[in-house]
Amino acid sequence: MKRQSKRWLGLGLIVMIGTTLVAGPVTMSVQVKSGQVLATPSFLGKVVTRVNYGDRLQVLEQQGDWSKVTLADGQGGWMHNSALSKKKIAMKAGSQDAQTGASGDELALAGKGFSSDVEADFKTKNRDVDFTWVDKMEKIKVPPESMQQFLKDGGIQPVEGGKR
Repeated sequence: MKRQSKRWLGLGLIVMIGTTLVAGPVTMSVQVKSGQVLATPSFLGKVVTRVNYGDRLQVLEQQGDWSKVTLADGQGGWMHNSALSKKKIAMKAGSQDAQTGASGDELALAGKGFSSDVEADFKTKNRDVDFTWVDKMEKIKVPPESMQQFLKDGGIQPVEGGKR
């Protein structure tokens, strides 16, 4: 009886492995207004290319909260899973501008529990707080190339997603 159980177990493993290998890459849609494909699974990784809301790409591999993707033109890299959706996003023409998904910055803040509602509530409860400098800092945009140079000059090696 033990011998027969081992055969069934072995056969089950072979079927599972075969199914995994046959399944191949999964096609997903970009669900943010504008996203970045990065060289490494880290928000501080070098930007390889940019993608837009509704773009379709292939997910080749998962590493923690990151997906290794390839685009139709052959370019590839890593995207955070929060920017991807299994649903096919269809853009339709209409009489008004289409509403797109959240920006990458909005997703990052939402992931930390922050939203415009949370900000409004905080401002209401803390009327004596001066947000002038916070508002000015929010408008500062650092180009990815400058960020990469800053990291290089400082000898900083960002931790990649999914690794501890």
